[in-house]
Amino acid sequence: MKLNQFIILGLGRFGSSVGKELIELGYEVLGVDRDEEKVQEMSPVLTHALAADATEEEVLRSIGARNFDCGIVAIGDDIQASILAAILLKDLGVKKVVAKAVSELHGRVLERVGVDRVIYPERDMGVRVAHQLVSPNLLDYIEISRQYTIAELAVPDCWAGKSLAEVNPRGRYGCSIVAIHKPKGIIIAPTATDVLAPKDVMVVIGTNEQIEALQESAAQ
Repeated sequence: MKLNQFIILGLGRFGSSVGKELIELGYEVLGVDRDEEKVQEMSPVLTHALAADATEEEVLRSIGARNFDCGIVAIGDDIQASILAAILLKDLGVKKVVAKAVSELHGRVLERVGVDRVIYPERDMGVRVAHQLVSPNLLDYIEISRQYTIAELAVPDCWAGKSLAEVNPRGRYGCSIVAIHKPKGIIIAPTATDVLAPKDVMVVIGTNEQIEALQESAAQ
C-alpha cells in the first residue's frame, strides 16, 4: 500500500521533523496541534497546519482524518492524550496509525489499542549513538528485530581495493553486503567481483552477533 497523505497529531520536535521530511519527499501533510505558535511556525512548511485538539473526535471528523493514508501520533508530553488520539484514529478507520512512545509501558498500551507501529525516538537514537561511539566504522545502525540489524559501515582501510569475493562477508561472518554507496552512485545487490574503495559505504544485514564480528574484524 502506497501512502500519499499524512496527518500528524502533535507538532513538537518529533512531529515537526517527520512533517518536514515527508514534505521534502513530496508528500501531503496536515499537522494538528493545540499550540497556536507551533501551528504558525509549521504553516509555511506543511501542506496545511491547524490549531485544534486532536483528542476531540468531532475535530478529527471535521478535518477528514479518516481520508488520510497514515496518521502519526507525535504527542509525547501527554500520554493520555497520545493514547486517546491513537484510539480515535483507529476508530475513524485511518489505514495506518503510527505513534511515538515515551516509555515501554506507553508503547505496550499503544500496541494494545491497535497502533500499527510504535516508535521510541529517544531510545532508538540512544542505541544508535552508543553503537556509533564504540564502532569507528559504523555510520548508522537500525535494529529491524531483536536478532537482525541493518548497518551502514565505512570501508575499513584493510578492505579497500578488495573484491567482495576476497572479503567474503557471508562465508566469514554470516552476514551480507546488500548495497554499496559509492561517491558516484549506489550498487544494489553487489556481486562477488565488485571492488570496495576507501570512500565507499557498505550496507550490511545480519544478526547482531554477525554484524559485531564483522565490525571487530574490520577494526583490526
